Amino acid sequence: MIDIEKLKLVLAGYKVYFPNHFGDEKYKWEAVQHFQAHWDINAENFGDMFKQATGKTLNLLASGYAYPREMITRFAKADDKAVRQMFCDLFDESKDLAERVKAFQNTSAEIQVKYDDGTWKNHYQNTNAISTYLWLKYPDKYYIYRYELFRDAARELSADYTPLRNGSVETMLRGFAMYDEICEVISYDGQLRQMLTDALTDSCYSDPAMKTATMDVGFYLSRFYLEKGGTNMEEDGLESDAKVVNWMGPLVETLIKMGGGGKRPDVHERIQKDYPVSETEREKRNSNGTLQVLNDIDWARNYLVYEGFISKEKRGFWELTDTGKSVVMTKKLAGKIFAKWIRIKAAERKHQPLPEIDITPYYTYRTEQGENGYPKYSKEDFLKAVYMSEAKYDVLEMLLKNKKNVILQGAPGVGKTFTAKRLAYAMMGGKDDSRIEMVQFHQNYSYEDFIMGYRPKGDGFELTNGIFFRFCEKAEKHREKPYFFIIDEINRGNMSKIFGELLMLIERDYRGTEATLAYSGKPFSVPENLYIIGMMNTADRSLAMIDYALRRRFSFFEMEPGFGTDGFTAYQNSLDNETFNALVGQIQGLNKEIADDPSLGRGFCIGHSYFCGRKPGECTNDWMCSVVEFDILPMLSEYWFDEPTKLQRWEKNLHGVFHDQ
Repeated sequence: MIDIEKLKLVLAGYKVYFPNHFGDEKYKWEAVQHFQAHWDINAENFGDMFKQATGKTLNLLASGYAYPREMITRFAKADDKAVRQMFCDLFDESKDLAERVKAFQNTSAEIQVKYDDGTWKNHYQNTNAISTYLWLKYPDKYYIYRYELFRDAARELSADYTPLRNGSVETMLRGFAMYDEICEVISYDGQLRQMLTDALTDSCYSDPAMKTATMDVGFYLSRFYLEKGGTNMEEDGLESDAKVVNWMGPLVETLIKMGGGGKRPDVHERIQKDYPVSETEREKRNSNGTLQVLNDIDWARNYLVYEGFISKEKRGFWELTDTGKSVVMTKKLAGKIFAKWIRIKAAERKHQPLPEIDITPYYTYRTEQGENGYPKYSKEDFLKAVYMSEAKYDVLEMLLKNKKNVILQGAPGVGKTFTAKRLAYAMMGGKDDSRIEMVQFHQNYSYEDFIMGYRPKGDGFELTNGIFFRFCEKAEKHREKPYFFIIDEINRGNMSKIFGELLMLIERDYRGTEATLAYSGKPFSVPENLYIIGMMNTADRSLAMIDYALRRRFSFFEMEPGFGTDGFTAYQNSLDNETFNALVGQIQGLNKEIADDPSLGRGFCIGHSYFCGRKPGECTNDWMCSVVEFDILPMLSEYWFDEPTKLQRWEKNLHGVFHDQ
C-alpha cells in the first residue's frame, strides 16, 4: 500500500511542473507510438526492424554504461532466428511474466557466449531493458523498471515495498504492483488527464491507461520533487492545484513576453508592480560584505529558465545587463530555488511574514574584477578547485617561479591538465586566458610546428612562425606580466627536435639571451616572464623514459590521487551517496595494491578526477558504472594483462559495489 495523501502532494507539484517539463519528456509517448507503428515480428530482417522500431527510445535503451539496444542488433546479425524467437516468447501474454523475463535473459547469455567476438563484455538485457521492451509493446499494461526511481517512490510514498539493487525479476514485479497503485490514483485525476490530453500531439501515444504518465510522475518525484525537498503546497499556503495554476497564469504570460531575452519594454516595471519582491529579500550581502541587489528581473529570469520558456540553446547562460551582473543560471540550478521562491510568493500574496529563507547561495554574482576586467583568482580559489594541500601548492609555485619550467607528472586522472591552468590563474591573480597558450605534443610534432618553418602558400612556400615563437613575441611585449605556455603529453614529443636551438634558451639562466634561428637567421630569445608547464602521464608504458636534456631544464612535481585531501573529502560528503563512498573505498584499496606491485608503483595509481565534477543529483549508478566499466577496468586490463586472477578479483570488487550492500 502507498500513502495516498503523500501522493496527492506529489501530484500537486507535478501539475505545476508539467506544462513546461513535458517538452523534455514527450519523447516517451513518441517512442511508444513509433514502436507500435514499426514493430513487425515477421520482418525479413529482424535486426533492422528492431533498430527502426526502437529508433525514438533515446536514453531508454542506451545509458552511460549499458547498451541493450545495440546488443540486440548484434545478436540479430549473429542469429536472427534465435533473437526473433526471444521476442516472440517475451511478448506471449499467455505465459507467466517472471518466467518470460528469466528466459529472455538466459537466452541472451547463451547467445553472448556462443557468438562473442571478444568485444561482448555484457549482454545488457537486465530488467530495466526488458521492461522497456514490454512497455513499448504493451504500453497499457507495463512500466519501465528503474531501481532509483522505484526506490525513491517507495520511500516517499511509504510503500510496503523495498526494491533491491540486484535488478531481480521479483523486485521488478513488486515495483509494478506499486506503480499500479499510483496509476489508479492518477487515472481518477481529471485535471491531470486533461493536461495530458491537451499536451499530446499526433506523434504521441494517447496513453489511455495513464501508464506512461505514471512513469513520468515517478521520474518527477525522484529527479525534481525530492531534490527540492518536496513542495508541500498546503503548508506553503497554496490551498489547491487550481489556485496554484491560476495564480501563476499572469506571471507566465508576462514571462513569455521576455522569452527572447532581448528587448523587454516595461517588463521590469510590470513585474515590480505585479509581483514585488520584499526589501528584506531584495537586498543581500555577499560573503565579502558588498551589497548585491536581487531585483525582480532576477526572480523572473530564474523562473523563466526553470520552466523552459527559454530555448535549450539559450538556457545555460544569461548576461543581466539591467543590473550590471552576470548570473550563471541553469535549469537544474534554478529548480533548486523554485520551492523556496514559491513559499516566499505565497506568503507575500497572503500578507504573511516572509519565511526565513536564504536564497543567496543559489545565485552566482558578478565575480570581483581583477586587472583589465578579468575575474580575480587567488591561491584560495586554487585550493578550492584542486584537491591539493596548501603546503604542496606552495612548493609547486616556488618550483615554477625558480625554475621557470615545471613538469606535472602522475598517474591517470590526478588532474594534471586541470591543475596546470588553475596554477597559471593563481600566479596571474586572475582568469586571463589571453596569457595562456596550450598545445599537445605527439610523435610527429616538429620544430616547424613549434618554432618556425616553411608552409605551402599558393604555388610556393612561405616562412611561417610557429605557436611558441608567436607566444614568446606576445609575452615579450608585456614583460611586467607572467605568461604561461602549457604542454600536454610533453614526453610524447622529441624535445630536441621540437625546441631545436631554443632548448637551451628556455633555461632560467639563459632567459633573455639571444640565439640565431636556423630558418630566419634572426636573433631570438625566450622572455623571462614566460613560464612553461608540461604534463606527463607516468602510467604510459609505450613511451621511452624522458631524456636527460629535458630533465635538466625542468623541475618535476609528482601529483598523487587526492582522495585523502580535505577538498575531496568535502566534495564526497556533499554527494552524500553510500555507493559513491563504497566505490571510493575500493579505489583506495586498489591504489594501495597498485603502489605495492613491484611491476607498477605509485605512478600507475587511479586518480581522483575520474570521480569529480558531480552534483548530488548527478552522482548516479549509471555514471559510476560507466567510470568503472570504461575508464578503470580497461586500465587494469593493461596493468595486469599477465595476471588474470588479480584482474578478475578487482573486477568482482568494483562491480560488487553496485550490488546490494
